[in-house]
This record gives sequence, C-alpha cells and structure tokens, in this order.
Amino acid sequence: MKIKTKQLTQMAVLAAMSILLVYLIRFPIFPAAPFLEYDPADIPIFIGTFMFGPLGGLVLTGVVCVLQGATVSSASGIIGVLMHFFATGSFVLVAGNIYRKNRTRKGAIIGLVFGMITMTATMALWNIAVTPFFLGIPVEAVLPMILPVIVPFNLIKAGINSAITFAVYKSVSKVLGLEIQEPKIAEGK
Repeated sequence: MKIKTKQLTQMAVLAAMSILLVYLIRFPIFPAAPFLEYDPADIPIFIGTFMFGPLGGLVLTGVVCVLQGATVSSASGIIGVLMHFFATGSFVLVAGNIYRKNRTRKGAIIGLVFGMITMTATMALWNIAVTPFFLGIPVEAVLPMILPVIVPFNLIKAGINSAITFAVYKSVSKVLGLEIQEPKIAEGK
C-alpha cells in the first residue's frame, strides 16, 4: 500500500509540473495553423511513462488532459482535451511499452522515436477527422494542411519533448525523489 501512495503522489507532482509548463510556455509554430501550439507539457508525462509504464503514462495523460482542458486550455474545449489525449496517449502507449521491455538508454531512444512517429501518424488521421468540426471548415480545407503543417508540427513538438525527456529523465527523477525504489528482500538469518 505504501508504494501505491508514493506512486500516486509522484504522479500528482508530474501532473502539476505538466500543467505549469503549458501555462508558462506555449506558442504557435506555423502561422498557417495558429491553433497548433508547441508546449512542453508532455515532458513530465513522458517521464511518468518511463517510471510507471504505459498504463501509468496513459492515466497521467488522461488526468493532465482533463485538468489542462478545465484550466489553461479551456478555450479548446472537449475537442482540445480529446486531441491532446489521442496525441499523447498514442505516444505513451508505444514509447512506454518499448521502454518497459528494454530499460536502457537505447530502449529509451527507440521508444521515444517510435512514440514520435506514432503520435505524428495518429494526429494526421485525427486532424482529418476532427479539425473540420473544431474549426467549422470542410475536410477539403484540412487535407492540404496535413503534410506541410500537421505532420511537421507533430514531429517538431514530439521531437523536442522527446529530446528534453531523454536529456533530463534520470536527473529530474533523482532530484525530485521520483525514482521508484525496488523493494529490498531481507536476507535470511
């Protein structure tokens, strides 16, 4: 039970960090799509995914999406919450599963790269399906934006957040006391 409480507390700290980051840092990358804003809010979620696995990362994603949608990103409404969940959720499921099976630097890099590719592909499809409703425009207006705007945006956002996650994961988890300690087995007397 003690481990569960500690993990819940650690996840709450990561969620708070995520909300703070999106509050402090967000800006559009492409003038053609000002609704696509870069923010570093996924970095604590990615760190949580490496710590707690893909399911923990997905839970953290859901919590952050709802809190962010109710506070700092309320203008995007339920569509913004869902799009964030689909984007980050697809990333954490792929990256988390790869890292869980190979908890090395190489495993982290492979997980982050495949997570980035998955997020980009997922968001290309979801933007075709959802953006017309969100912006009130026809699908034909969204299709020309996929390759020159949507795909590069998601590659840039996921790439930056992945690189930062890779660079800070170990040190941030140590400094904040967020490392999961394996239970020690008492030696027989």
